[in-house]
Amino acid sequence: MMMLLLTSCLTTRHTNYLQAPINFIPAYKDTFSYQDYRLKEGDRLYIQVYSLDEKTNALFNGTGNSGSPTMLGNGGGSGENSDLFTSLIKTNGCIDFPIVGEIYLKGKTIRQSKVLIENAILPVLKINSVDVRMISRTFSVIGSGKSGKFTFPHEKVNIFQALAMAGDLGQYTDRSKIKILRVTENGNIIKTFDIRSIDIVNSEFYYLEPDDVIFLQPMNQQFFGATTLWSTISTVVTTISFGVGLYYLFTPKSN
Repeated sequence: MMMLLLTSCLTTRHTNYLQAPINFIPAYKDTFSYQDYRLKEGDRLYIQVYSLDEKTNALFNGTGNSGSPTMLGNGGGSGENSDLFTSLIKTNGCIDFPIVGEIYLKGKTIRQSKVLIENAILPVLKINSVDVRMISRTFSVIGSGKSGKFTFPHEKVNIFQALAMAGDLGQYTDRSKIKILRVTENGNIIKTFDIRSIDIVNSEFYYLEPDDVIFLQPMNQQFFGATTLWSTISTVVTTISFGVGLYYLFTPKSN
């Protein structure tokens, strides 16, 4: 029992982030640099056209502020009017845009989409510029009492920022088995990694993508609840004392 409780004792090795890859801490040697998100089917874009002509602005952007990025969740969330003031990337990879018609944007970055939309409008009407933003950008966290759905506060969100938004990991969350479910063009994939490793910054899952789901799992030490050496010793002494007491209580006394 002593050995079992000692192995269940939590140490900084179990909970600290950005540890050097040694012993049970894995290394992620494949260096990965951030890449701009590429649009896929089902993504929604908020597109704002800027022109000196008020009629052109009204034609593309409507009137009033009900369709502004703030009302739609500041470019990250989804509002009640998102279907009315955004463009959906359809199964054919195109969006429907007023007057211009269909514009193919699937697989393009936001920057590339901005250029393509401007080039599609210029032959029809004279404009100054186009602002393109993706809305409904969310990720989810499940497990260890941290379940929730969160909105991207800006374009790039890494795993540490995401967990901070969820309230950080609990004391008994297994940091060595963090899982992420991601939807790709080739289907759903699940990646398991150790967030304690400093090499996590080289992982392809260091930066989140829209619709990622983070799964948190409890560690085995939660069963015993021993977080320090002293609490372990206290548990052992209490257990032994209780056992000795039961022994003398039920053992027949000799004359």
